[in-house]
Amino acid sequence: MTFKERYLKGEIPFEEIDDYIIRWNESDELCTLREYLGLNAEEEDVWIDVSDEALKELLDKQR
Repeated sequence: MTFKERYLKGEIPFEEIDDYIIRWNESDELCTLREYLGLNAEEEDVWIDVSDEALKELLDKQR
């Protein structure tokens, strides 16, 4: 299950995104970080262009 799926279900706190990033960096995954986290292009753009907090707010609206 991706970070986004687990976060939206309330299984993990938002801060767990850092652990997912570390695991992706240490893995042999061929997918992009965005795909690994389960984010769509809009969510990735907000995360990169604005902040972690902006991504959290965007995801929280989907809960």
